[in-house]
Amino acid sequence: MNFRDLGGYQTQDGRAIKWGTIYRADDLSRLSHHDRQKLSALNITVDCDLRSSFEQMTAPDRHWSGVKYVDAHVYAENGEDDEQLDVPGVHEFNDMLGNIYQHVLLNVHSQLAFKQVLHELLNLPAGDALVFHCSAGKDRTGMVSALIMAVLGVDDNTIIKDYLLTNQLYSFAMSDQLKTNDELSQMIANMNVTKGDGPVMKGFLQTIHDGWGSAENLFTQRFGFTAKDIEDFRNKFLV
Repeated sequence: MNFRDLGGYQTQDGRAIKWGTIYRADDLSRLSHHDRQKLSALNITVDCDLRSSFEQMTAPDRHWSGVKYVDAHVYAENGEDDEQLDVPGVHEFNDMLGNIYQHVLLNVHSQLAFKQVLHELLNLPAGDALVFHCSAGKDRTGMVSALIMAVLGVDDNTIIKDYLLTNQLYSFAMSDQLKTNDELSQMIANMNVTKGDGPVMKGFLQTIHDGWGSAENLFTQRFGFTAKDIEDFRNKFLV
């Protein structure tokens, strides 16, 4: 329901994100045969799954011809580094979901997952496309979208509007969510039945500005990008 192209968004320097190269989505476990044929026809060769191991196991992606599956689960799980960075200039928010978004951005494991997706994009062969997704295509997917759009030069208000499109496209019915007693999975399920809130994404972007000064600094300091990588990334996905 919430599968869409990041193409067409204007950047502040007058360029635009290319159509048909970067896609964001919700759960891909219920794809029909026709759906998978369509994804293959779109030349989507990389599928980055941001969901937890429980979600991946309970509702596995239905793969299509020629696709590379990447486990890029955003939330730290048993035995993984769950350290939170203490970044000067970053202030907590009063909003619970806003704080979750901020904590994810400052989490060592989450940053590794973001880095994984971003480097898959950087190394994507010409003519190919990539999709990244979680369950609702709102929270984890929204954060990855924001990072991509920010480093490409899209303004904050446009990033927030893209984030809020989920409210028009996704069904927030409780019946659509996975039932579990696991604390992490329950938190995810609760977020998946909560509509996107503009101030939450605004806070996520503000954390980037407060903590690193710019998306470019975040990419070089935490995601292993060089200045040339950022230039190549922009040339690859902007027209």
